Amino acid sequence: MQSGVRFEEETSKKKNEAESQSGGPLPVRNRVVSSSFIYNMKYENLGKCIIINNKNFASKTGMSTRNGTDKDAGNLQKCFRSLGFDVSVFNDFSCNQMKEILQKASEENHENSACFACILLSHGEGDCIYGTDDFIPIKELTILFRGDKCKSLLGKPKLFFIQSCRGTEFDDGIQTDSTPVTDSDANPGCRIPVEADFLFAYSTVPGYYSWRNVDRGSWFVQALCSVLHEHGKELEIMQLLTRVNHQVAINFESQASDPRYCQKKQIPCLVSMLTKELYF
Repeated sequence: MQSGVRFEEETSKKKNEAESQSGGPLPVRNRVVSSSFIYNMKYENLGKCIIINNKNFASKTGMSTRNGTDKDAGNLQKCFRSLGFDVSVFNDFSCNQMKEILQKASEENHENSACFACILLSHGEGDCIYGTDDFIPIKELTILFRGDKCKSLLGKPKLFFIQSCRGTEFDDGIQTDSTPVTDSDANPGCRIPVEADFLFAYSTVPGYYSWRNVDRGSWFVQALCSVLHEHGKELEIMQLLTRVNHQVAINFESQASDPRYCQKKQIPCLVSMLTKELYF
């Protein structure tokens, strides 16, 4: 009871201080929620989710075995199924196989689905991702779902989650002083950009290494599954992924005997061309 009283006193004190600094009462701001700006998810199916999980690579690529990725794939499969997706997992695919399975998915009829999701787990470099035999620009895979190529997903969310390195840089972090730590309302004949309604959630920012634990899986996927499990059916997609960013940034730090790889940090990167809010 005393702690509750103390909390109320501190809250009142902070409010009074804020009001005195601003010269009057703080304005009350209500959240604006409009169905016109929320994707329609009332379809027969939520949608298909394709997981491509590449663990083993041809020696010519110079890429090592991605231990821990099977943990990621298993957790993601459970997580996205619990949201309502029809999940398929494909292991150790070459570049051609990756392109073929996504080409096939883009040619399917998604009229009865609310959205589409694809998760890529592999090695990467820059804007490219590795198949078991070589690397391929991520754009070559995602372009298959553009509005002019996959008409049944026109105006619907197309979500890509990419767990891979995007370079070799390490984020050393910095100490802070804070406490640790089809569109229903589009007019007939309306034209929309072919690149609209995509969301790319990268495990790290361009140029940087993406960390993975051989037992627990990658930092990004651990955080993504944790947030989706707890809030996946409550929060909007950008709220969910902002919480993923927070978890990765605050809760994870590398530990290694070699100081070159010790106490490194990571921050995921969101690129959104969504045109509405998305609630699963």
